[in-house]
Amino acid sequence: MCRNIRVLHNFDPPTTDDEVREAALQFVRKVSGSTYPSRANTEAFDHAIDEIADATRRLLDELVTKAPPKSREHEAIKGRERHEKRMEREVRIRTAAT
Repeated sequence: MCRNIRVLHNFDPPTTDDEVREAALQFVRKVSGSTYPSRANTEAFDHAIDEIADATRRLLDELVTKAPPKSREHEAIKGRERHEKRMEREVRIRTAAT
């Protein structure tokens, strides 16, 4: 799940509230150890997502940088390249073990 939480700071166009909420959801899922809460825990789960999303939005709005904004397309390409390298290592490890 951790790989689903992405950097949200300094993008052009800026990070949307939906992206912030998705990151908060992933964080709550990881911390709680649950993808979907039981009915008894739904309210606490949703409340935590709202609070984390609000805190994340405040953080993003207050951060300052002199770096140029990042391109989502370029970051996606870099992510795919990292994934391919991880998979290549996995294949080497698994084939060496047999």
